[in-house]
Amino acid sequence: MNQPTATPSNPRTTRLLWTIALPAMLTNVATALFGLADMWAIGRLGDAPAQGAVELGAKYMMGLLNVFNFLRTSTVALTAQSAGRGDRTAQGQTLARAMAVALGVGALLLMAMHWAIPIGLDLLEAKGQVRTDAQLYIGIRYWSGPVWLGNCVLVGWLIGQRLVRHVLVVEIIANAVHIALDLLLVLVMHWGVAGVASATLGSEILKFTLLAAIVLRQPAAREALAAARDRATWHRSALARLFALNRDLFARTLLLTAAILIFARSGAQHGPVTLAANGILFQLFMLSTLMLDGFENASQVLCGEALGAKDRARFSETVRLALIWGGVIGAGLTLAYAVGGAPLAAWFSTDGQVIATTATYIPWVIALPLVGVASFVLDGVFVGAGWTRAMLGTMAVAMALYLLLLWLLGPLGNHGLWAAFTVFFAVRAAGQFVVLPRLTRRSFSAS
Repeated sequence: MNQPTATPSNPRTTRLLWTIALPAMLTNVATALFGLADMWAIGRLGDAPAQGAVELGAKYMMGLLNVFNFLRTSTVALTAQSAGRGDRTAQGQTLARAMAVALGVGALLLMAMHWAIPIGLDLLEAKGQVRTDAQLYIGIRYWSGPVWLGNCVLVGWLIGQRLVRHVLVVEIIANAVHIALDLLLVLVMHWGVAGVASATLGSEILKFTLLAAIVLRQPAAREALAAARDRATWHRSALARLFALNRDLFARTLLLTAAILIFARSGAQHGPVTLAANGILFQLFMLSTLMLDGFENASQVLCGEALGAKDRARFSETVRLALIWGGVIGAGLTLAYAVGGAPLAAWFSTDGQVIATTATYIPWVIALPLVGVASFVLDGVFVGAGWTRAMLGTMAVAMALYLLLLWLLGPLGNHGLWAAFTVFFAVRAAGQFVVLPRLTRRSFSAS
């Protein structure tokens, strides 16, 4: 049965949007503290190569793991759609299938570890002391990969259940421990780069333990234990739908990750000072992105539920409100960075050259929240509705233009790099706006 139709002035949709978006924003800010705490702790050493190595190592791990972020996004979408239909069994089956995929991918990553690390460093053009320190960082943090994959599934399933506050509590606890470990291992025990990597490994393990404890208390999760033993869970048609969704999300995330790694590689070509400065600025960009992703998470859940319930009015209202409120927060972040971005960036290093370089390029970080917000929100809409093939297509177009601009704007140096990166997000949003009406009509034509 369809749920009550939302009207343009329906306050319930706004309330539901913020009920998910606000805890998700706070959760994502807590997540961003991982990178910010790492950069701050290593920045206290006043060692640009070490800070650049942490930046490069973090980008490597992002490139390695974020391509599997489809485990989270697909789990959110499928769980929300099942919730919209009121199908608890399907929610349990989604959890069982996704965790099986995470375990399989994690095992493959560990088997590939010994050759994946040197190849990745070669691709990132890491040299000298930066390469040595980055290899140390990655060699420790790599072991957190399988745990990270499991966390993606558990977080995605809880978000799909609208249990975002539970995720927030876990993130706060894990990040508090992470920051404490950074201070202890880097500044007290003087482990340097190894201390930063060890702090991340420890906090990821803690997060998995806490998330698993929460998930196992949910009634639908108990269905997952039975579903894992049920042959219907592993039926070809059900697995085909999962892998079709994950295939598109994997390819889309692969392109996005490639754009970020190209960004890091290009920064490394400008020397350790620019690399370190870009690393600090990128963390500020990620902070704003993770806040805006709260509306992406809300869009995933509410659009998925609306599609499962075949409620087109509710779906359209969710899209409209998510774009409006996302735009408001994006403008607020742009204003905040315009006022305090440069002093904030300077706080993450004691190297005068690095601080001066961050001030040179901070205008790009100021512009990105407002430029990129529509693409973040629409990503949530497209994932929640299952329009992953269309999202992949718009990402491919944006990626092609990004590569072209990197070549055309090469003479502008690091400014050209940031300009191409900014246009990349604007083009993604434009493509999604173009195909949105047609996809909406097609998905709800039978409702």
